[in-house]
Amino acid sequence: MQKKLHIKKGDTVVVITGTSKGKKGRVLEIITKTDRAIVEGVNMIKKHTKPNAKSPQGGIIEQEAPIHISNLMLVDPKTGEPTRIGRRLNEQGKLIRYSKKSGEEIK
Repeated sequence: MQKKLHIKKGDTVVVITGTSKGKKGRVLEIITKTDRAIVEGVNMIKKHTKPNAKSPQGGIIEQEAPIHISNLMLVDPKTGEPTRIGRRLNEQGKLIRYSKKSGEEIK
């Protein structure tokens, strides 16, 4: 069974703690096994690579490292501020996520 997380791929999130605190970014990938997410432009690391077909020169590449989802908070679509998430049934009986701050539905 898959875990229910408050964050999905494509969501805009803000980092609430750690070295990248305050940075906003889009979620590129969710790793459910370790409860981590890869966020665009957040938690950047330098990785040393050998020459290969992708990078024939090799060298140092800067890329995003996974960050624990407990350190991320979803951005309210209405106000642009961090918010908590709730789940409720809509008119069609489908479970949707909504912002606890503004009550706005999160797509």
